[in-house]
Amino acid sequence: MKFRILTLFPEAIKPYLDSSIIGRAQTSGIINIEYYNIRDYSADKHKRVDDTPYGGGYGMVMTPQPLYDCFNAAKKDLFGKTLSIYMSPQGKLFNHETAAKLKEYENLILLAGHYEGVDKRVLDEFIDEEISVGDYVLSGGELPCAIVVDAVSRLIDGVLPDSECYENESIASGLLEYPQYTKPADYEGRSVPEVLRNGNHSQIKKWQRQTSLKTTLLNRPDLLKTAKLTRDDILYLEYLKKSK
Repeated sequence: MKFRILTLFPEAIKPYLDSSIIGRAQTSGIINIEYYNIRDYSADKHKRVDDTPYGGGYGMVMTPQPLYDCFNAAKKDLFGKTLSIYMSPQGKLFNHETAAKLKEYENLILLAGHYEGVDKRVLDEFIDEEISVGDYVLSGGELPCAIVVDAVSRLIDGVLPDSECYENESIASGLLEYPQYTKPADYEGRSVPEVLRNGNHSQIKKWQRQTSLKTTLLNRPDLLKTAKLTRDDILYLEYLKKSK
């Protein structure tokens, strides 16, 4: 998959996306990330990319010309299914289902806005979808772009060693994940649950499932409305509710 990130500050996100899992995915050629500095496409002699808004108001707005030219450069030589996204507080809330949908595209073009936003004509001309990473406001769209690239990339075959790495994680599985432990078995008076050390895989699976259900009930009960639950799951949740 190819990612094209349009931004005023590529240096703000490139180090993160060049490291760890996403960095290795680029090195192996599974994904490709390119950065387009919007300021490089400004025709203004001072390389300005913003101006005051019509109608008045606080702040500045990103102007059409640099963005039009930057988008056209980013779209050049792209083949296959392509989606252009604007990271915006007004967009649809990003979640695992959205990431799974975006994974089906060959190319994603991501626009990181700044200041008070982007001239609406740019959005009308180039943007297919607006996405928000949460109900809060950030200084720019660079962090949201990195979040989308990371979340989508993890779902692409070959980025993680096995699909189980993401299928059983919190949210992706429909529930919150069970707690994780590692060696030593005892540390500072706290012990790993005995069931995880006894080698009985059926008991371990049962503990993991029930602990996942309990964690979800306590922290994100809303997820249970759409989670795929077995009869045993439902009975266990009823037991937990009665035990409160």
